[in-house]
Amino acid sequence: MKNISILGASGSIGSQSIEILNNNRDKFTLDAISVGENIDYLRKILSLFTPKLVCVKNKNHFDILKSEYPNIRFTYGLEGLFEISTFPSTHTVINGLVGNIGLMPTIHAIENGKNIALANKETIVTAGHIINEKIKKHNVKLIPVDSEHSAIFQCLNGENKKDINKLILTASGGCFRDKTREEIKNVTVEEALKHPNWSMGAKITIDSTTMANKGLEVIEAHFLFDIPYENINVIIHKESIIHSMIEFKDTTIMAQMGMPDMKNPIQYALTYPDRIFNKDFSPLDFGKITSLNFSPVDFNRYPCVKMAFDAGKLGGSATTVFNSANEEAVKLFLERKIPFLSIETLIYETLNSHSVIKNPSLDEILNIDRETRNFVINLYKTIKATH
Repeated sequence: MKNISILGASGSIGSQSIEILNNNRDKFTLDAISVGENIDYLRKILSLFTPKLVCVKNKNHFDILKSEYPNIRFTYGLEGLFEISTFPSTHTVINGLVGNIGLMPTIHAIENGKNIALANKETIVTAGHIINEKIKKHNVKLIPVDSEHSAIFQCLNGENKKDINKLILTASGGCFRDKTREEIKNVTVEEALKHPNWSMGAKITIDSTTMANKGLEVIEAHFLFDIPYENINVIIHKESIIHSMIEFKDTTIMAQMGMPDMKNPIQYALTYPDRIFNKDFSPLDFGKITSLNFSPVDFNRYPCVKMAFDAGKLGGSATTVFNSANEEAVKLFLERKIPFLSIETLIYETLNSHSVIKNPSLDEILNIDRETRNFVINLYKTIKATH
């Protein structure tokens, strides 16, 4: 039995994690969970499980729930997230939080000897050098949950990392992959949220549409697998059947394949190094796969990918700025305050204004994150005022 805690249990990764735990009660115990404001879904979880600790976002919900469920201990806010991530009996913490809010709970979990099943890519993007140092110091495992990094992780089993020639990250291209930039100038939020292959949360779906997510994944791959940016490639693969590949020095390419279902990499992160049967998983039917398509990424069509590579090569605080600027720009788009292509513009202008700190401390990273978000908001207000 593994004791599991989930950060972001009401999100896309968290809710699918709950399904996995519910289908494998002989293998997992749910220790603690955090949710945001989706209290209806929390009640659904509590009808299935009785975790020892639950964190909610605000005190109003905290007050209501602690009287409604007297046998469960409740907490709230950022300090509550820290309590979830450091729960004493927990073996593995699933970090399914979206955004840079996932950074500090991850650090607290590592410092308390918890293994991490990481879906919160922003943690690595903003502070990869610090996370890697802490993982080594505290001798814990960090297993990636992103399908692309899980694929690389699986392909590396039994292989020598020194034999890698390059990593090849696959990308669906998002819902506008067959449209020109002219055609997507005035797309709506609803149109941008219609992903062709994956079922994900709003922010991640928009990131897939701009392909900022692939940029974030490039930076994450660099830190997770210690591979230079020059040896990381991105290709568009519309079917999302091959989740990523490794090319070795002898030109052999190893790929991990499967249906586009996030429950598979989530479960693998929890059971590693073992694999278990799950009745909900559908195997590939090669009789129905008539073709697999691949094409190079056009940086002019998807400038967010190029900006991520550039930020990664600059190093230091540049990746923090890329992530934070993207988060704020996506938020503005989802709030219908800016057009779709302005996401890229705000990221570009913010990166151009930043003076890179080569080896930022954790405090500097947190300050840069705040400053970047303020810069994006002020830049939006300035642009709005001139139109």
